[in-house]
Amino acid sequence: MTHSWPSHLDVGAVRFARPTAHYDDVLVFYRDVLGLPVLAEWRGHSGYDGVVFGLPGAPVNMELLQYARAPRIPEAHPENQLVLYLRGPEAVAGVVARLSEHGHQPVAPANPYWDQHGAVLFEDPDGWLVVLAPWVFGEERPPGSR
Repeated sequence: MTHSWPSHLDVGAVRFARPTAHYDDVLVFYRDVLGLPVLAEWRGHSGYDGVVFGLPGAPVNMELLQYARAPRIPEAHPENQLVLYLRGPEAVAGVVARLSEHGHQPVAPANPYWDQHGAVLFEDPDGWLVVLAPWVFGEERPPGSR
């Protein structure tokens, strides 16, 4: 499945950003435990601490910010997710083992879709969910699909 951007929207990269109330903990979680590469990081820039994590191919990245002291952030919701589509159940098992070795335990999804298709979910230090799915969206069908 191949899709392209509309001709009027010549996008070269995409970044998702969200605040964090636990900057140091999310830095360790995403950088050291999950292993996402850090593309940029700053402290005290106009009162902001921030980090940009590269997702596959660096044109897609995620930024986490903290302004001054821990901000009031929106309450975590079970449908606010970072979904990482991994290349098969073995890849998911490897990441699950790594997270477990660092004291993180899977959490039950609110949406039964993830269980039905072999995904495993973890909470980050802010309570936001990371979904480890054992197929690549757009390249293959989820396990158990008809």
